[in-house]
Amino acid sequence: MILTILALGGTLLGATTVAGLLTLYQIRNSTDLTNSAKAIFAADAGIEWALYKSTCANGDAQTTCIIPEEGEFEFSNGSSVKVTCQDTAGLVLDCSDPTVTSIRSVGTAGGSSRAFEAYF
Repeated sequence: MILTILALGGTLLGATTVAGLLTLYQIRNSTDLTNSAKAIFAADAGIEWALYKSTCANGDAQTTCIIPEEGEFEFSNGSSVKVTCQDTAGLVLDCSDPTVTSIRSVGTAGGSSRAFEAYF
């Protein structure tokens, strides 16, 4: 009888611990919504930057294009973005290269990271 009570008590304790852990993760994700939004907008800005650089360098622009430098960018709201441009073979290229076929942008803010990828 004591062995049965110990087994049932251990099972209930384990189930309660798992339920509490899952609830903790959900609460943590809901409070990190601000950083998630910052990361999404940073990733979107990275895609826009790479598309601008690609079309400005390879297009028939009527005006002179100001092409920003490449690299990882930090924004004033604490988020950052890293942009990678690749060709069909997977080689990392400058985003102004005409053989670029994909752009990957990873935005990070706090503990959240969000990514966008564009193929053309």
